[in-house]
Amino acid sequence: MFARKLLIYVDASVIGGCEDDEFRDDSLALWERFRTGQHTFVLSEHTIRELANAPPAVRNRITEIPRENQVVLPDQPEAVALAQAYLTHGVLGPGSYSDALHIALATIRRVDVLVSWNFRHMVNFGRIRLFNAVNLKEGFGVLEIRTPKEVLDYE
Repeated sequence: MFARKLLIYVDASVIGGCEDDEFRDDSLALWERFRTGQHTFVLSEHTIRELANAPPAVRNRITEIPRENQVVLPDQPEAVALAQAYLTHGVLGPGSYSDALHIALATIRRVDVLVSWNFRHMVNFGRIRLFNAVNLKEGFGVLEIRTPKEVLDYE
């Protein structure tokens, strides 16, 4: 069987989830897979900006992942345009641009999966279908969007 490391884009909710009673176990289990190099931790400059005002315990989680096991996505005009397309097509409202940008960055990078605990705007069956409809309309592929628990359960 051919196996390769999964490229897993992580939004700020998963990083914060490491410190949250409800999400801690699954977030930390995924974190351990990043730390040991079983999967590649993908984050963006956008995520780093979001964490700027987070408690130190949350901000410092990123430093636990060795550099060779992570990819940091830079800001990209193409991602900004795709995020705007999600808003234009009504997938998310204008107040959810930050979430749209996470989806766009992960889509453009063609990660294997984006993980989040954001059930309202991201890990939501109806919205996932709409994100992917826009992705296909704009010439991109589909994006898997799951919770850390789902990623852990499917391995």
